Amino acid sequence: MKKAIVFKSVKKNFGKLEALKGIDLTIEEGEFFGLLGPNGAGKSTLINILAGLTKPSSGSIKVMGYDVTQDYQYARRSLGIVPQELVFDPFFNVREMLRFQAGYFGKGQENDDWIDEVIEELDLKDKANTNMRMLSGGMKRRALIAQALVHKPPVIVLDEPTAGVDVELRKRLWQFIKKLNQKGHTIVLTTHYLEEAETLCSRIAMMDHGKIVALDKTKNLLKRFSAKNLNLRLDLKGKKIPISIQKFMQNLDYHSISFLIEEIAEVEFIISELKKTKIKILDMELTNSDLENVFLKLTGSKK
Repeated sequence: MKKAIVFKSVKKNFGKLEALKGIDLTIEEGEFFGLLGPNGAGKSTLINILAGLTKPSSGSIKVMGYDVTQDYQYARRSLGIVPQELVFDPFFNVREMLRFQAGYFGKGQENDDWIDEVIEELDLKDKANTNMRMLSGGMKRRALIAQALVHKPPVIVLDEPTAGVDVELRKRLWQFIKKLNQKGHTIVLTTHYLEEAETLCSRIAMMDHGKIVALDKTKNLLKRFSAKNLNLRLDLKGKKIPISIQKFMQNLDYHSISFLIEEIAEVEFIISELKKTKIKILDMELTNSDLENVFLKLTGSKK
């Protein structure tokens, strides 16, 4: 199997700030790969280096065998990047923008059929002749995805592709992205929606402070960090959660609380402490670990 992306000992310094601390990472061709981490973890720096927008301080990066520094033109042709920011040219409509983008990669009128297909798949047909600045945020997001695909790159990087879009559009984008992966495209996804990574990605790297702190198949990560969630719906009636069990709490939302549990004895302790303060338990559910728990354990912070 070919290597779609290879990061080898990649470091990046901004003055005294060490943004990347020797990243070694290989993404296989055809993978659906997730890159997660809190703000400041180094994800954006890594993607900028991959795209050729920033040079590494040391190390090397290859896309489909092409070095992003020495063989930039070929590496860039192999890569389609959907940026996190809504960056677009306000003077063109959707179809014009896609044709211009295709032209940057040497694609002419022979590429129009593919442009039509991408427009159709992303449900942009009714907006194809609409000026970019007149589109809603969700439509602009779709257009940027189309722009990244216009030259048929084998590797697609999606940097927070569903940030700021509604739930319905997010689901549609998920379906389209999965379809691209099934057709053989390598997908690299950065996201703040942990359920998105859990649903889509077969393998995940978690970054924190410029380093990879976990790298494994999604199912293996969940198995390794086998904590459970104790979900309680409570009738507080003005009472406060006992300090003794607050360290287990993950959230408090309308009297519905999730506790992170590692041992069954902790369930008994939490229930006992609630009874002492005469807080009534209306409903209780124990669920398996998810990526939120894994992330909390590895980085000590929520996304």
